[in-house]
Amino acid sequence: MAIVSPRLLRRGLELFAAISVAGFGALLLYGNNLPTFLAAMASLRWEWVLAGLALASLDWFGGGLRLWVLVRHIYPPATIKGSIVAGGIATWAGYLTPSQAGSGPLMIYAMKRSGIPLPEAVISTFMSFVATVVFFAVAGPLAVFFGAGRSLQRHGVLGTGISLFDLFNLSLGVFVVMGLLMAFAMAFPGVARRVAQQAVGWFESHGSPRMARVAARVRAGVDRAHECVVAYLNPRGLLALGGAIVLSAPSHANKLLAGYFVLRMLGIKAHFVDVLLLQTLITFVLYFAITPGGSGLAELVSAAVMSIYVPRALTPSYILLWRIVVSYLTVFVGSVVFWRWLKRAEDRDDQPLEEEPVPVQVGGAG
Repeated sequence: MAIVSPRLLRRGLELFAAISVAGFGALLLYGNNLPTFLAAMASLRWEWVLAGLALASLDWFGGGLRLWVLVRHIYPPATIKGSIVAGGIATWAGYLTPSQAGSGPLMIYAMKRSGIPLPEAVISTFMSFVATVVFFAVAGPLAVFFGAGRSLQRHGVLGTGISLFDLFNLSLGVFVVMGLLMAFAMAFPGVARRVAQQAVGWFESHGSPRMARVAARVRAGVDRAHECVVAYLNPRGLLALGGAIVLSAPSHANKLLAGYFVLRMLGIKAHFVDVLLLQTLITFVLYFAITPGGSGLAELVSAAVMSIYVPRALTPSYILLWRIVVSYLTVFVGSVVFWRWLKRAEDRDDQPLEEEPVPVQVGGAG
């Protein structure tokens, strides 16, 4: 049972803010040039700043459109407005919980608020994660096949002899493996279900009592995942899933394009595709980060990876602007929306967030 309470989200927000402030302070010391930081922030290319603000909104509009395509296949009355709110609030919750664990439950909760029944909300949430994995598993190898990112082979990682291109391929491999497993589950749902249930049964019979209890919950999740897959195996379902995979591009455009937009805000020119691959690498690394929103780790990884383009003195400016576009704006807007929900619920003397079991929980909503 996956429970996400307002208290947990509030603590996540506090932790996210505290670690982010500490990380930015460390970057200011690393840059060691406060006048350069202030001058850079005062001389931004404002056309790119406005473009960055529009890009940040895709956390809501891109993710919401993808969710609407998925959910209307199994619940036609679903509204695009409700889907946009659900997509944005899910991204917000993912930023405030370790490994994006709150994303799925909050997406389901937001869809329920818009009138979508719980089973349909669970299924579409799971399929949005499938669409994310398949998108990265397909788009990454295609980009590499067509020669993208070869110049990254010249740049190593902290003198280890491993190039940034090698690191990108390594992280991409994780999504390729996950994509292949999901493709197998889609092609042979019955076989995949039996294999998973046999694995769960082994843990139930050979593990500790605590492990057996966990396995029992996983068994219910396996059954639910099987239902999710079967629901999308007819022609209309496959078309909806295909559309969702394509729409994963705008859904994740904020994370993938923010680095390039911020470089242009600072007047730094760079190869678009190479920066896109580096941002994809950063997205992979942070996808299952244990701190809320990858705070701390996000600043460190981005500063290290983007150092081939960003001078040391401009690193604090770059990281601040990058985090604003990637997460801070979504965290701000999502917080306003969610705590307004809580205030209205308190005024009605209702429970603000129902403690519903979420049987399919795979890292996040994607």
